[in-house]
Amino acid sequence: MQQERLKVLLDEEILAQRVKAMGLEIREVYGDVPITVIAVLKGSFMFMADLVRAIGGDVKVEFLGVSSYHGGTRSTGAVKITQDLRHPIEGQHCLVVEDIVDTGLTMDYLRRLLEVRGPKSLRVATLLDKPINREIEVAVEFVGFSIPDEFVVGYGLDLGELYRNLPYIAVYTP
Repeated sequence: MQQERLKVLLDEEILAQRVKAMGLEIREVYGDVPITVIAVLKGSFMFMADLVRAIGGDVKVEFLGVSSYHGGTRSTGAVKITQDLRHPIEGQHCLVVEDIVDTGLTMDYLRRLLEVRGPKSLRVATLLDKPINREIEVAVEFVGFSIPDEFVVGYGLDLGELYRNLPYIAVYTP
């Protein structure tokens, strides 16, 4: 691993504090109703694990595999489903958990894909948001951090499948 290419943007403590606060915000919005959390793989797995513990209450977990970066540092805009949900979401309160919302293209595609499946409600929680890169406006109800237009890795986010295991978010400089 080439640590000299990494500059810490959000350390472990800041991440833990914000994820805990997001969990409380989410539970406050949903009240006591069960929530089906849909983790967008692979990048959101660490965030989702911490977030569902912070949400508390009745939480079901589903996984949806999606690829739009295809190994590069920019979203291609072409979304590929690599793993679909295992159970129907009709009539359920659903929370899509994403690692980063960048261009908005992937999230727009996912919202349309999931809305036709008839959930009772559909909201989005993202750890990171890059509003400056938006190509299409999408609703994101819960945002951890707005970040500048930098390529980031760590805490589940990768570059060529590397760096996911970092306990912090770092800016990667090629």
